[in-house]
Amino acid sequence: MSTSRPRSEKRAKVRKIRVDSDYAGQRIDNFLRREMPGLPKSRLYRILRRGEVRVNGGRVRAEYRLVEGDEVRIPPARLRSPAEISAGAGTSLADRVLYEDGRILVVDKPSGMAVHGGSGISYGVIEALRAARPELQTLSLVHRLDRDTSGCLVLAKKRSALRELHARFREGRVAKNYIALAVGDWQLGEQLVDEPLLVEHRRNGERHVIVSPRGKPAQTRIRLSRTLGRFSLLQCQPLSGRTHQIRVHAQHCGHPLAGDERYGDAAGNEEARQLGLKRLFLHAQSIAFADDNGNELHFTAPLADELEAFLNAASQKRRR
Repeated sequence: MSTSRPRSEKRAKVRKIRVDSDYAGQRIDNFLRREMPGLPKSRLYRILRRGEVRVNGGRVRAEYRLVEGDEVRIPPARLRSPAEISAGAGTSLADRVLYEDGRILVVDKPSGMAVHGGSGISYGVIEALRAARPELQTLSLVHRLDRDTSGCLVLAKKRSALRELHARFREGRVAKNYIALAVGDWQLGEQLVDEPLLVEHRRNGERHVIVSPRGKPAQTRIRLSRTLGRFSLLQCQPLSGRTHQIRVHAQHCGHPLAGDERYGDAAGNEEARQLGLKRLFLHAQSIAFADDNGNELHFTAPLADELEAFLNAASQKRRR
């Protein structure tokens, strides 16, 4: 008796790919994520552990870095069809592109959408864009935003651009500015929060970050933009790129972000909900860096409509 395969999945064939200079130095697990879109992260690592992926005929670990000329054997696997899982999201994202040239793409990421699939999330920005635009199969994330954070997200269309931008991030040659709404009256002036951050893994698998001397160095410059009753609108410039950095540094200062269910203040979140806030108030407003010719590029994402509406509601309440 034959069984039909779900339309949302397709059976891939064995493929052998010769690595060129663009992908030399990339980890094999990241290479496979691009070559096997829609494959759950857990299955990807399982086929690596089992030796189903071969490089030059031999087994490799997930951290193996590819060398130009390597031959990668990619086994058959049932993949979710990107067109099925993310066509609508991809079309929506295509309308949110802020800038594009032959090397990079900058998109205004909506709140609630992960940057990539995995950990129970079937797809994210990267998979949705690849599905909507098949010519972008080599698209890669230059950096990350939290799932609930909106705003400027930079992606590389070429491996060479990815390497160059990663170097700029490592060297601190990327300027990022976020708008955040904190609970409470910020009276700390301009602060350079210099506190190391440690990622902890909870039982449910979610990451939780704390300030700890055992953590990695992290710096965030924070200043007040304006006060809105019980809330303070802040400008935040992360000088490093740690997980949940702005959220945890704001909490450490005694002013957690409004709408933050993980690090936030329950009473403050409830008051924000009553004024119409249904998400974390954190928006990547702008990002700037030099291109490969030394020209300064600066991109800005407008504040999301729902955040503008909340600010208007909070301002009106304050005037009463």
